[in-house]
Amino acid sequence: MLPAFFKLIFDDYQAMQNYSTDFLNAVIATDVTRALAEDVGTGDLTASLIPAGKRGNARVIAREAAILAGVGWFNAVFTTLDPTVKITWHAADGDAIAANFVLCEIEGDARAMLTAERSALNFVQLLSAVATKTQQFVAAVAGTKAKILDTRKTLPGLRLALKYAVRCGGGVNHRVGLYDGLLIKENHIVAAGGIALAVAAAVPIIASAKTTMLMVEVENFAQLEEALNCGVKLILLDNMNLAQLREAVKINAGRAQLEASGGVTLLTVGDIAATGVDRISVGALTKDVQALDLSMRFTMNL
Repeated sequence: MLPAFFKLIFDDYQAMQNYSTDFLNAVIATDVTRALAEDVGTGDLTASLIPAGKRGNARVIAREAAILAGVGWFNAVFTTLDPTVKITWHAADGDAIAANFVLCEIEGDARAMLTAERSALNFVQLLSAVATKTQQFVAAVAGTKAKILDTRKTLPGLRLALKYAVRCGGGVNHRVGLYDGLLIKENHIVAAGGIALAVAAAVPIIASAKTTMLMVEVENFAQLEEALNCGVKLILLDNMNLAQLREAVKINAGRAQLEASGGVTLLTVGDIAATGVDRISVGALTKDVQALDLSMRFTMNL
């Protein structure tokens, strides 16, 4: 039997796609519970040095410019440990923040604040880094029709949080997992005996699933033609160079949406978008991330 959280994912697919409040709260609660369990364990030994009941103030400062993401996770860490905590934010998820900007101010139980600090910062520094990198890619393709998409190259256990951060940066989510879309890749094609046979086998699966996403990965023009002849409307062009991408767009002639993938960087994404592809998937959005530099400073009440 599926745990409640995973049952929510499967039973409320639309809520997942729209990141409804209830769905997002369930994601946050699961992530925060796991984070506190691994960090706090049986108790924060060092925080016990602080007198019980002592109140404190703190503020969080972003040491570099970024796109903010992770407010909900941050809040949940603190409220889990101190339901009376008061957090005043000066920015929201998706906002651009400058270096040395004061993100928020906190007032609450000093012990709980000290215990919450690292887990709360971990979420915001990671998710903000993803949102920031995503925004950089989105800006690099401005003026073209190409959309920037994420992939399944995520930290285990944090996929939904990372995909939420991609949205905060202006990106688009690809399928969340293996259960919400069909992506027929090279090994599937070989195992099935060809693109046509693989696509035919996918038809009854789509009919019984909660998704209509059917995508086929192609590596050459012959495979592209075969996928188009099968009526595929979403085609992944794997590791094609710029000349090949332009030719693929010409062959396609608007019959399907084309997605470029493989080794995409900030230096190359603009040229890739200029070929006329509709989508560009970038594993680096969630795989190669340098955490945002944040600082939390405490000032104790007298």
